[in-house]
Amino acid sequence: MIEGKSSEDAKLIENASWIRVERIRDERLKKSLTIELDEGESEAIVLAIEKGAGILLMDDYDGREIARALGLKTTGTIGILLRAKFEGKIESIKDELDKLKETGFWLSEELYGRILKEVGEL
Repeated sequence: MIEGKSSEDAKLIENASWIRVERIRDERLKKSLTIELDEGESEAIVLAIEKGAGILLMDDYDGREIARALGLKTTGTIGILLRAKFEGKIESIKDELDKLKETGFWLSEELYGRILKEVGEL
């Protein structure tokens, strides 16, 4: 990672007009979800329910399973990248996955290979 890059990115995110912080109302549901999930995943699920979100972006497998059990549609980062590739919005999913892996995004080599094969980049 480039020195100082994450600080610059954080400022861009903080100042982005299309991003806003939302607070959940149902603390009891959040608390019950934290028995199985981290606080972040729990809050994301509660907020998605409260806002009637059409889709929840979450990479945590357990979180996605619980979200689906609660009636939410989910996708993850890889799902977003696959859609972008198929819609021609990115040229190479491999390049994007490699960038993610450099930042600490965990992806098994088996899944990495399957994704690249599926999009014809292997």
